[in-house]
Amino acid sequence: MVTIAILNGPNLNRLGKRKPEVYGSQTMAQILLDIQRRWPDVHFVYRQSNHEGDLIDWIQNLSPTLPQGEGDEDVKGIVLNAGGYSHTSVALRDAVEESEVPVVEVHISDISQREAFRRVSLLTDVCAHSIKGIGTQCYANGVDWLLNTLRVKMVATRR
Repeated sequence: MVTIAILNGPNLNRLGKRKPEVYGSQTMAQILLDIQRRWPDVHFVYRQSNHEGDLIDWIQNLSPTLPQGEGDEDVKGIVLNAGGYSHTSVALRDAVEESEVPVVEVHISDISQREAFRRVSLLTDVCAHSIKGIGTQCYANGVDWLLNTLRVKMVATRR
């Protein structure tokens, strides 16, 4: 069974309550339920933190090559909504850059149309793929992109 991690950064624990005109009215629990229903054969690991170091630790520990018992999960890909840390955290960027699994950066809103300080993501150029501005559907699209990428790799490996 394939395992995919969905990691959320600061303030995303408030989805459904915080600025619904920007972030929508769906809670993360509802988003995760929809994703699990769509892909019942995929194991999902979900974590959210308002603390930068937690996100960095999780990305570093979700590694398939860590010695047995040192990593948290055998994750094949990460869907990451780093929230405000997307625009400010060089340390998080470094963790993503060194990730041994593909990371898909997602943004619910279109950050290129937001305030000037939100328009640049430090993560985009080190992520395997980026999705922005399509609402909470970005999570499912991120999972879909990862699963398609993993299928292509598996087919290529068999040849």
